[in-house]
Amino acid sequence: MNAAPVLLGYAALVGAAAPRLLLRSAWPHRAPALAVTVWLALTVTFVLALALASARLATPTEHLHAGLVGLLHACGVGSGPAVPGPGTAGRLAVVLPLLVLGGWAASVLHRLGRAGLLRARHRDRLDKVGAPCPRLGVTVLPHAVPGAYCLPGLRSRVVVSDAAVRLLSPRQLDAVVEHERAHVAGRHHLPLAAAEGFAALFRRLPLARHVRGQVALLLEMSADDRALRRHPDAVLATAMYAMAAGRAPEGAFGAAGASPAVLRMKRILGPRPTPHPALRGALASAAFAAPLLPLLVACPPGV
Repeated sequence: MNAAPVLLGYAALVGAAAPRLLLRSAWPHRAPALAVTVWLALTVTFVLALALASARLATPTEHLHAGLVGLLHACGVGSGPAVPGPGTAGRLAVVLPLLVLGGWAASVLHRLGRAGLLRARHRDRLDKVGAPCPRLGVTVLPHAVPGAYCLPGLRSRVVVSDAAVRLLSPRQLDAVVEHERAHVAGRHHLPLAAAEGFAALFRRLPLARHVRGQVALLLEMSADDRALRRHPDAVLATAMYAMAAGRAPEGAFGAAGASPAVLRMKRILGPRPTPHPALRGALASAAFAAPLLPLLVACPPGV
């Protein structure tokens, strides 16, 4: 059986229907870290389904690994009895999936590299104009607008404007700094780059249109949750309100600004029931299994 129609149908379901279901659900804001995993799992399973469907379209009558094995033997790689070299269809069955996977990987790496360069340049500027604050473990930047952000990755840095230092109380300032440290400790720039890379490659896909914004928002909520472990709800919410006008530079995470701050403040001040453990387990299992489904469809066991 040619699995290409099934794989393409699965990709369409993941790319169009799954995002709508997630956007209508309440649980992602209750378990933001898990929701980030689910969003990224959808991008991975979509790319794999598309890559495998292209391979099956090229060789509808052959087993999936036949073209790859034949190509390896033709290149002198592999052991066992020689097999005929792959024909044009067999080569396409290898090249087309590699183009899909390679394009996806290149898009993600481009976002990581570009953001890394922007952060490196910004750190150089901070070394010239910023002042270290040993008590908070941050860099204080002269700026008239209260704000805070972090530069994750190598030589990570948490930056607070001197206006924020003057405006916020010590408890509010500690809560904001804890929020930024959560971004650094969680390496939140990596899942964000993965979402941005997917969104850039499949621009018109509903999943691509939503994944970047949703992952960014959920990462902010996840950092909020870490800050709330040590600080009262009202302290963090009032600090966010005071810094609502702040904007983080490109490549950085900010405590306010691009993400919907009002939505986050309502979440912080309102009830935050956690999903039932059974639901969390089912969602985590689904996120783990989703990338495997295209492989099972394209190359079922025992075939």
